[in-house]
Amino acid sequence: MKAHFQAAIDDRIEKAKDFFIFVGEIFSLLFQTIKCTFSGKFYTARLMEQINLLGFGSTSITVVIGLTMGLVMTLNFGYGLTKFGGTLYVPAVVSLSLAREMAPLFTSLLVAGRVGSGIAAEIGAMNVNQQVDAIRALGTSPIRVLVVPRFWAMIISLPLLTALSFAVGIIGGMIVCKTEFDIIPGFYLFKVFSTVKLHDYVSGIFKSMVFGGIITIFACYKGLNTKDGTKGVGITTTWVVVTASILILVTDFFISKIFLVIWN
Repeated sequence: MKAHFQAAIDDRIEKAKDFFIFVGEIFSLLFQTIKCTFSGKFYTARLMEQINLLGFGSTSITVVIGLTMGLVMTLNFGYGLTKFGGTLYVPAVVSLSLAREMAPLFTSLLVAGRVGSGIAAEIGAMNVNQQVDAIRALGTSPIRVLVVPRFWAMIISLPLLTALSFAVGIIGGMIVCKTEFDIIPGFYLFKVFSTVKLHDYVSGIFKSMVFGGIITIFACYKGLNTKDGTKGVGITTTWVVVTASILILVTDFFISKIFLVIWN
């Protein structure tokens, strides 16, 4: 019994040790990425290529999720507030929700599924096929070549995708307000622009930048540590999507709390 108890304690200690090592490696990769950005050669062409692949390539799903959010949220808020005579407040509620939370959160979750898995699979396959070792053999840092362009491409692209999602969501809300609740577009847009302040936009954009960094760093980290051939690549992509999504949801709460304390 005593031996079993001691084994359980040792197992927990080992898991705690592995967790702290993992956290240290993540922050080490982030530090090296920033260091490589501001020292040595910067691959601008690779950055533009990744912006095109990761950012522009995600435009279609961003438009779909933005329009869907605007339509569904407006419909639900509208019928809910109608019961209390608050139909005229629908534009304000929808626009504020989109700017602060829904646009950055849902856009980032979708991008984590599309882009995060793609980055992890690509770098993981390169690692398994020893292409990453070949980059090292040529005297170049894999972080400089593979991680830095993807990191900054996501930092730049995800806020722009969030802004697009917000704009499309506002249009979707305007359509529902006009067809379902007889709110004219002019009044709808007036309520949107008078309700959503600069700090609400800043909050959403800042969240998107943080989420973009989370997606890229975790995807690149797992990709660079992929083993066991094609099976390992599959495990890597699943791990990245799940982990990044959970971290986005958890981080969103803390960032929202910070901004609410600062601005209120």
